[in-house]
Amino acid sequence: MRPVLLFALLLAACGESPRPRPAAASAPPPPRVVPGPAATPTRAPDRYQAEFTTSKGVFVVDVTRALAPRAADRFYELVQNGYYERTRFYRVVPGFITQWGIHGDTAVNAQWDQATIPDEPRKASNERGRIAFAANGPNSRATEVFIATGDQSSTLDRQRFAPFGSVVQGMDVVDKISAEYGEEPNYSRISHQGNSYLRKWFPALDSVVAARIIQP
Repeated sequence: MRPVLLFALLLAACGESPRPRPAAASAPPPPRVVPGPAATPTRAPDRYQAEFTTSKGVFVVDVTRALAPRAADRFYELVQNGYYERTRFYRVVPGFITQWGIHGDTAVNAQWDQATIPDEPRKASNERGRIAFAANGPNSRATEVFIATGDQSSTLDRQRFAPFGSVVQGMDVVDKISAEYGEEPNYSRISHQGNSYLRKWFPALDSVVAARIIQP
């Protein structure tokens, strides 16, 4: 008789059953393969929603294409391609903005960083909860977006940032995203070193776990 079976029989005789072995922890799924920007981006629906699952919870952005068609199309493409997954919220200033959108894989980031879209006229105000693409000069919008966490109509409106949607669920989650480092993370180093730089120097940053398009 096998020793293991004998041990089990002895336990049964004592009114006990052998303890089951704990299941092995499953490894996290590998990151999605993110394609580069399409030569001709897909036209986004006139209205759609994007659900972001983050390390702090879930928030939902409602996008209206008429507000900024190029921005809405690019955002739709980025979410559909899985670009935002595992990106860090690297610029968080309470009462101002929460910003993310530099991919943690430098090779992926390099494909998209130069794929800029032209500027658009602003049709909505940068009020609390609005989302817009970040820019660093004319016609420089690419992948980075921010949510206004305070009313920025008196500042960002003058700088011509064009909102393309609003947070309609989970604004309290956006408010909880870590602001421990403020504006300290360096944009250039994130672009050239990716998430390895952020993990080493800014480990408390929150991140996007998953993002997907849902219907309103």
